[in-house]
Amino acid sequence: MSLTNHLVIFAKAPRLGTVKSRLAADLGDVEALRIYRQLAAQTMRPLSRDPRWQTTLALTPDRHALSGFRWSSPKLGRLAQGGGDLGARLGRIYRDLSAGPVVFIGTDLPDINTEKVARAFKALGHHDAVIGPANDGGYWLIGFRRRPKIATAFDNIRWSSEHTMADTIRNIKSEIQHPQIKMLEQLDDIDDIESYRKWQSR
Repeated sequence: MSLTNHLVIFAKAPRLGTVKSRLAADLGDVEALRIYRQLAAQTMRPLSRDPRWQTTLALTPDRHALSGFRWSSPKLGRLAQGGGDLGARLGRIYRDLSAGPVVFIGTDLPDINTEKVARAFKALGHHDAVIGPANDGGYWLIGFRRRPKIATAFDNIRWSSEHTMADTIRNIKSEIQHPQIKMLEQLDDIDDIESYRKWQSR
């Protein structure tokens, strides 16, 4: 039986005053929304067209799951993230997707491309998990083979902290003895004026 590779893009609906709050503090809500839309488009358009995986956009808040990003590809599936903290929302989708490996990413990575996503899915052919580390202790990508499923993969994680990746690895090790975890290259997201200017200078 052929298993589906699932790529899930977590995103906020593009609404003024609700996205990129750290950027908005320096650039204003309108410019922060423009940058957010630009980054999201750079992520969704090429990735959703690749036939090697099924791409799903998981949006919050739930009421905008069908209306956010109206220009997105018709091949892009849509889900509401549901309630709870980030761990609860990730865990729900992780458990409910049909059989096959799953990779989660966000929308604020200007250096993401199909090659990097393909590398993550390839790693899951012989690893239990794959992680793309960020320089702040979190990660820009997290993926799982889901054979077996890790019920507590996203439980009790200190999100948006230097402990995020370590907590996630702790959960994996609590359920799989000697897990095989593939680490990808480090990438940085765009979440404040410093990272935005660094990206612009490149």
